Amino acid sequence: MAPLTAFNPALGPSLSQCHPEPVTLHMKEKAFSLSGEDFTVKTVGGVEVCKCKGKLLSLSDKKAFTDIQGHEIFALKNKHFTIHKTFHAESPKGHELFVITKKFTVLANESTVAFKNESDGRHVELDVRGTWYDRSASVTFGGEPVAHISRSIFNMREIFADKDTYFVTVAPMVDLTMIAALCVSLDEEEEKK
Repeated sequence: MAPLTAFNPALGPSLSQCHPEPVTLHMKEKAFSLSGEDFTVKTVGGVEVCKCKGKLLSLSDKKAFTDIQGHEIFALKNKHFTIHKTFHAESPKGHELFVITKKFTVLANESTVAFKNESDGRHVELDVRGTWYDRSASVTFGGEPVAHISRSIFNMREIFADKDTYFVTVAPMVDLTMIAALCVSLDEEEEKK
């Protein structure tokens, strides 16, 4: 994996969760959840970043991302009836923050994340490439590494509860919650196979 360098200007639809140093997120899927899609997102040092709570019986497979005070940051919704699998993140006021679109590939997992960058107003598209055989993916912008996603495999929790744990290393000055949502969308895609 290439070294992660700081983005200037900062990268993301919201800059409230950007940090000046690389951050490794520990994303753990809750073992006992009615919706089956609840994640806690913390740094490897144990600092909570956000939570993801799936909505039970939601037609759009809605997942609410909340800050540490419990306020909704955005809702991630599965857009049905599209050629490519698509997730939309909407602010509590209904504004679209970013869109994750899966590309059609046979052996690899490829997606894009598109958003209006809050720091400079330009349209940004991140590329996501990975293989879910080893459950890892790399996120890049213009060839520069943004994040690396890897799955913890074969721990007792995954064997008995069928719940995943991910480690996501994110470059400095990149929106952590957007990258966490990307990881959740990739996890959902893999579980539907």
